[in-house]
Amino acid sequence: MTIQIKASEVLGRFSLEGRVALVTGSGSGIGERMAHVLAAAGARVACVARRVERVEAVAQAIRNAGGQALACRMDVADKASIGPALDAIEAHFGQPVDILVNNAGLSNPTVFQQMSDEQWTSLLDVNLSGPYYAAQAVVQRLIAAGKGGSIINIASILGHLAYPAFLNYGTTKGALIHMTRYMALDLLGHGIRVNAIAPGYFPSEMTNPFYESEAGIKEIANLPAKRLGRLEELDGPLLLLASDASSYMNGSVLTVDYGHSVRLS
Repeated sequence: MTIQIKASEVLGRFSLEGRVALVTGSGSGIGERMAHVLAAAGARVACVARRVERVEAVAQAIRNAGGQALACRMDVADKASIGPALDAIEAHFGQPVDILVNNAGLSNPTVFQQMSDEQWTSLLDVNLSGPYYAAQAVVQRLIAAGKGGSIINIASILGHLAYPAFLNYGTTKGALIHMTRYMALDLLGHGIRVNAIAPGYFPSEMTNPFYESEAGIKEIANLPAKRLGRLEELDGPLLLLASDASSYMNGSVLTVDYGHSVRLS
């Protein structure tokens, strides 16, 4: 028997038509790119961050390109800000968020013995509690509506490995990876999948000062690819996990680092 598969059938599995996506920390860098990619795939996108003027510019750019987007203020570390933002998004698009990208994050590298309480707790609040609060609020609304969905946690290869002076960041990302697995198990039966992406070294507003320094340039030269990742190289993993193309993936972590984390040195 000859198998015949149409290109439209395959590519259609990646379509996000009829979906509402929320990307936290989408005012710049990885989050901004992900908001544009989800919109290009057909999703109506809510761009959220602590500074609404940053995400309003992103939402306007998406609308200028023919997509649908809304900007809202949301501080993921402030649980009280999440419900009102979700109310506004649902009122604007007429349905609950069914794709959540937990992208907002902080990094404040310091060696353990000199780390302040604020450097520790601020990363716990944003990098770990933030995804927990946002995901729980989205999930509760989806279950009440009887809808499925996809949650994508943006972790890091520093959640798999250790690097000097990144104890606070790496600890939160490692916990986020494990939280992804637990969330996936608890949501079995509700049609809500939870997966994660663990990027290697990519440019961002947060990391660029280091990569442009002498130490950062040396670090990049030692990477397997001899360069940073390009933001578009996260498009495929994002669309895979957001769409029905990954309907049998749950609790998975996709590492995107060109072999960085599997190399011994």
